[in-house]
Amino acid sequence: MAPRKQGGKPRDLPTLRARLDGLRLHGEVQARARSLLLVWLDAAIAQGVPFDEVLRALKSGAAARTIAAAELQRIGANPPDALLRAACAPGCAFCCLLPGDDGGTILGAEARALHPALVALRGQPDGSAWHPDACPVLDPQSRMCRAYDARPMLCRAYFSTDAGACEANAMGQPVAGAAVLGSQGLMLSVQSVARAALAGVATLPSYALARFARATLDGADLTEALRASRHAPRMLEDERKRLTGG
Repeated sequence: MAPRKQGGKPRDLPTLRARLDGLRLHGEVQARARSLLLVWLDAAIAQGVPFDEVLRALKSGAAARTIAAAELQRIGANPPDALLRAACAPGCAFCCLLPGDDGGTILGAEARALHPALVALRGQPDGSAWHPDACPVLDPQSRMCRAYDARPMLCRAYFSTDAGACEANAMGQPVAGAAVLGSQGLMLSVQSVARAALAGVATLPSYALARFARATLDGADLTEALRASRHAPRMLEDERKRLTGG
């Protein structure tokens, strides 16, 4: 994914918009992500938001998070049949196991929102007392999320029509039932598009939820926790492709 015409690096909002509009994209989700990001950017331009402020929102993922939150609200207003049949219940926490290299993909804005809630949990037993791959935010006894209001989009988007399937999946058995709503894939797609538009101007990293939570609970400040959990650049693209199919 790259601009059709490289031109100069965007240093103002009109140039950034032109570069975003000129990206070569593949797939419907990426195209929709760009369209929604253009709507967000046009609103910022109309409101006179300074370029530096827009840049910060794109770098942190705040823009992508806002767009994804609207998508989640849209899905909730007209839920698909599978979501209506969700078997999720308090304490059913196998969806909160975070194995693998990505450790649960989150963006910087999500990490910043989560950090204060994690700081308040320092010194308390964490999810690893229940399962070694459990999100540290879990209460190991109740298996309830202790930072529910600050949870990232990944947690908000995950659901299952079969609670037993989640446990089977956690044990490495490929059983159907668990799914992720499109808001997470859309958020990562928006961030991917923004990353391409800002190539050469700014870096737009993603982070591992498990490592971020662990570092924070172990005493790291926000900067240290972000550094400890930062993904390699390919991780955002790998997870985006996994969720959206390409």
